[in-house]
Amino acid sequence: MDKIRSLRFFITALDHGSFAAAAKRHGTDPSTVSKAIHRLENELGIQLFQRSTRQLHLTASGRHYAKTARLVLEELAACENTLKSQNNAPSGTLKINLPVSYGRLYIRPLLKSFCLRYPNITLDIHYDDSYVDMVEQGIDVSIRSGSVQDSQLIVRQLSPIDYIICGSKEYLDQYGAPCVPAEFNEHSWIRFRFKQTGKLLPIKVPELEGMKEYDPERSFVVNDGESMAELCADGLGLTQIPHFIARDWIKSGSLLPLFPSVRQPNEGVYILYHRREHIPARVKLFVDFIIEAIQDQKETPRSTWAEQLAIYHPPN
Repeated sequence: MDKIRSLRFFITALDHGSFAAAAKRHGTDPSTVSKAIHRLENELGIQLFQRSTRQLHLTASGRHYAKTARLVLEELAACENTLKSQNNAPSGTLKINLPVSYGRLYIRPLLKSFCLRYPNITLDIHYDDSYVDMVEQGIDVSIRSGSVQDSQLIVRQLSPIDYIICGSKEYLDQYGAPCVPAEFNEHSWIRFRFKQTGKLLPIKVPELEGMKEYDPERSFVVNDGESMAELCADGLGLTQIPHFIARDWIKSGSLLPLFPSVRQPNEGVYILYHRREHIPARVKLFVDFIIEAIQDQKETPRSTWAEQLAIYHPPN
């Protein structure tokens, strides 16, 4: 940066005829300008100016150097202006990583509205439930569900995760509904297996002593959240699924909630982006758009629609 600053002093002194005028233009003092140009001359091993008491005159070497220095500064200014314009204008490519189920069910329906509002922003979307290194993969914005701890990123919570035990009317009419967790083993369940660990997600129910986990034996096992809801709606068993998967199935009546929702305090849905001094406009606009859209759906960092859920009570 000292070299660039010295070049600016050099060209300004040339254009305005003196070190004093250059100093005034750059908000510094004449001695600073003089020393900077003197350092340039020492570094180059040539004299740039013939100095007199009244004005400056370029040497032959100085004229040649000034031509190149001016081009360098003009190119640099043009590049900086372009970058500033790209950073501040809502344009360019936005690379986004989304979890599969949440991305399809909650984010995908919002994208048409975003693209109509900002037609010069191109979306490059990747669906992946596994951990993604945003820096290594060049991801601008990521949405993750579960727990997040990354001091290198800005993390903003979209909502908690509320888990809901559901069954289809077909299944409940045939086998009845469990009234208490002790009856879970009397029913078939659709269970989720983590791809990374191979472990089954337990059925969680809050009790007086805290969250209690159940591991029913009669289970269908899948590694896809949406398949859990689909198989449950097909009448193959009960399931416990996140609110964002359950929402549309419950709205349509295909799944019926059997117990109040369950929430793990350290889990949520988060939107993440890089911690930097100048956040590109396309990143900020997308993050703000998603946060506002999720809030319009009655979800906040501390609540979801599932808190107001009416529990199904089978007829006597």
